[in-house]
Amino acid sequence: MAAGSTYTPITTTTLGSAQSSVTFSSFSGYTDLVIVCANLKNAVQQTPFMQFNSDTGTNYSSTWIAGNGSSASSSKLSNSSSGILIGDYNIGMSSTIPSTAIIQIQNYSNTTTYKSTLGRYNLTTTEVYAIAGLWRSTSAITSIALNAGGSSNWSSGATFTLYGILAA
Repeated sequence: MAAGSTYTPITTTTLGSAQSSVTFSSFSGYTDLVIVCANLKNAVQQTPFMQFNSDTGTNYSSTWIAGNGSSASSSKLSNSSSGILIGDYNIGMSSTIPSTAIIQIQNYSNTTTYKSTLGRYNLTTTEVYAIAGLWRSTSAITSIALNAGGSSNWSSGATFTLYGILAA
């Protein structure tokens, strides 16, 4: 992360018990947002997604690349109603290996453009991912839900921190 006061911590949530979703809804006055998710485990290896403003329409797309040191892959997901990918689409997040995700949301309050995201995600010992996401809406983002996916839950101990960035 950048030095100095570039990243302003807005809120941190550490789960005391398993939850299917974590939502941020109190943020304003920044140009961009960054979410840092640590100690992530997904109980039944589902694919986690991020939704904005409770939108369940087919307005989300994700493109990702992945590598594990010996091979690489890429794919995309278009017109998804689940949201923008946080983790791996094919195998889901691990139920045993803690993972980290860093998600950047650019220009979240602009009401004339679609919203784009960049994410980095890793299974600590096996694979890394870069994910570009698009929410096809010109609405300002007022809430962000991080969903564990399917019938899964984020495990107890997972930490989600929302940062604001001024004049990025």
